[in-house]
Amino acid sequence: MTRKFTFVFLIIAAAVTVAAPKRAGQQIQTGTNRGAEGVKIAVPEFQSTSSDAKTTAVLATFNKVLWDDLDYAGGLTLVSRSLYPLGKFSGPADIKPEAWTAAGVQAEFIAFGSIQVGGGSMSVEARLWDLKATQNREAIGQRYKSDATDEGARFIAHKFADAIVDLIGGGRGIAQTNIAYISERTPGVKELYTMDYDGNGAHALTAYKSTVLTPAWSPDGEKIAFTSFRRGPMDIEILSRLDNRPYTFDRPGGNSTTPAWSPNGSQIAFATSRDGSDMEIYVADWNGKNQRRLTVNKGVDISPVWNPKTGKEIAFTSDRSGSPQIYIMDADGTNVRRLIEEGGHAVNAAWSPDGQFIAFSWQKSRQNFDIYIHNLSTGQNTQLTSDAGSNEKPTWAPDGRHIAFESTRSGTRQIFSMILDGTKIRQLTNTGNNSGPAWSGFFK
Repeated sequence: MTRKFTFVFLIIAAAVTVAAPKRAGQQIQTGTNRGAEGVKIAVPEFQSTSSDAKTTAVLATFNKVLWDDLDYAGGLTLVSRSLYPLGKFSGPADIKPEAWTAAGVQAEFIAFGSIQVGGGSMSVEARLWDLKATQNREAIGQRYKSDATDEGARFIAHKFADAIVDLIGGGRGIAQTNIAYISERTPGVKELYTMDYDGNGAHALTAYKSTVLTPAWSPDGEKIAFTSFRRGPMDIEILSRLDNRPYTFDRPGGNSTTPAWSPNGSQIAFATSRDGSDMEIYVADWNGKNQRRLTVNKGVDISPVWNPKTGKEIAFTSDRSGSPQIYIMDADGTNVRRLIEEGGHAVNAAWSPDGQFIAFSWQKSRQNFDIYIHNLSTGQNTQLTSDAGSNEKPTWAPDGRHIAFESTRSGTRQIFSMILDGTKIRQLTNTGNNSGPAWSGFFK
């Protein structure tokens, strides 16, 4: 391998494993301008009049998923159930607001309800009350229906959780979003998978028995572009999320990789060696037509990502300075400037949904890669991970409050997610080695 191709391969496929850093970084706060504490909500367990095995199973799943979704939302604080009044709380007559707002509990809202199972289906009566309102307390009153299965219970819990977050959580709920990623469950074979935002519901979109890398969602959530090796050189392919239908992307020649959709879905930026041995950034229509070169440089330029707020800027990785660093340019290839001036290796730029931050992987002083956030207004870099393996390829949730990334902290390469302040880290994958997460937007 030449040095250039080695650099490209490291950027898109793997990472260097070295000693972990010894210094924790600053943390940044998220939420609803309430400091570290979000809106306080009580969530007593939903109840059912039936006690058969099927009802018990779906009830347990629903209660756990609803709690976990709300606990992970980032704009809410769940009141511990150890502080709740005694009793069961499934209907309006069971709720005495003064008991839930009293000292010790001090909840501002309460989510409660009941579940009925019969004939292979389940029905959930779900309510959210504003406990401080003197009248018209019911903020949400909704009946949800689905199959009486684990998947059905999860579906309803996600929908109710998102409705709560949308209303009082200071942002939009992400419980119904997906994450695309690369899974290596057979040595040497990497396939494209998707999963629910919490790691459940994983399934393969490809069965190429080859290598695929660098998934990227279209803004409407209907298509995923990715790098494929199955036809020889690195190439870009596009599949439908809904039915695995392939879409044509005109092959530019050479090796092509790291596709990135423009915010309006009309274009894809990507890296290609079509004009020589070095990778350069190109942009084309989303089907690969009307290809236009953006960078002209002796170094490797790769991994473009658009500013999702404006569509007028593209961040990318280049080794033009001698080591891989992140640069930003205007969408026509002009006004190129370097993002980080402090040395080390900076790669895997990911732009926040509001366009104000760039998450990236940074290897400083031969230590492990860690996840950082760069504030484009102040120039400040904030470290989110430390002392836990190598952490790379950050991707933003569409709410701008959460980040998923790949990490070796568990001994194998797996996908994790966390709140933007670096807390509540969840391991989302366990089977095989998993990498390259890409978080979807809100599905239409």
